[in-house]
Amino acid sequence: MSKKLEKNGLWESSRMMLPQHREALQNQRSNQPAPSNRPTAEDIGVMRDYVLLPLMHGMIKRKAGDIEKSTETLRTLYARVAHALAAQILADLTETKTKMMQRSIQLFEEHKDDRAIHYRYICRGHEDTLVIAKDYMRAEISVRTARYIEQFVALVNNARKIDERQIRS
Repeated sequence: MSKKLEKNGLWESSRMMLPQHREALQNQRSNQPAPSNRPTAEDIGVMRDYVLLPLMHGMIKRKAGDIEKSTETLRTLYARVAHALAAQILADLTETKTKMMQRSIQLFEEHKDDRAIHYRYICRGHEDTLVIAKDYMRAEISVRTARYIEQFVALVNNARKIDERQIRS
């Protein structure tokens, strides 16, 4: 008989709650904002940057080394540009690490498989997993690398325009 009392929720049902109290409690819970410890979209973006930027940096550094060893006529130029891109990526990675610390986010690689890399994160006490598909990573690295190159070319073009103005003056 004691099992019957435990399993059928008799003890739970013995707690008294008036319908008005239940309604007030539900209204109070629905009016409360979501807990602030859950990661925001910006937090997830910082975590993605934290994962992708080191991969991009390593890729650019490897390419710079390959270019330096090549017999390409413009290898010095290409290598210097690659090192400049790597330096900018490293600066952005440092900034991302600072953001991770400020937002109290920790990220740990759990495991890899053929399709994705699984991470466990702790964001202001909230613990969950983040899964990033390898196809997404490849595509995102390509897009971001192109963006870094565009920024670098724009910087060079702006510097050239400034030099031309100074020469004319």
